[in-house]
Amino acid sequence: VYAVYQGLSPISEKFMIAAAFGNVHGVYKPGNVKLRPELLQQFQTYCEEKTGVKKPYFFVFHGGSGSEKHEIATALEAGVAKMNVDTDTQWAYWEGLLNFYKKNEGYLQGQIGNPEGEDKPNKSYYDPRKWVRASEETMVKRVMESCNDLKNIN
Repeated sequence: VYAVYQGLSPISEKFMIAAAFGNVHGVYKPGNVKLRPELLQQFQTYCEEKTGVKKPYFFVFHGGSGSEKHEIATALEAGVAKMNVDTDTQWAYWEGLLNFYKKNEGYLQGQIGNPEGEDKPNKSYYDPRKWVRASEETMVKRVMESCNDLKNIN
């Protein structure tokens, strides 16, 4: 990590390093990924001792989806300035669609005919604006959770 800092810092002080500390892209069963966010602080301390600069690194937390809240907090304290949560937001979007479908399944089997009658129309249920909106709502909720975890509110 320090070698990357030495190579990039003469160019600009504004760059980010995606240092590995057990993180992986995707989401895994709890316990299968062993994050060690304390390594980030060790990297910071080493560079601080070499340069005299307080918290010289800006870290990217790749593969943050599914991480425990305390791991996120530790990583933030150690200088994480960006965290990827794409897998979590993809799932949240899908979950909104899935919930919409389950709630309205009887109205989504054809253009005509539903639990209210075989001649009743279903256009308002399969209208993409409805189910996309349901997906967006659950994704927004998940993004807000991430913003809160990352202390990025207000």
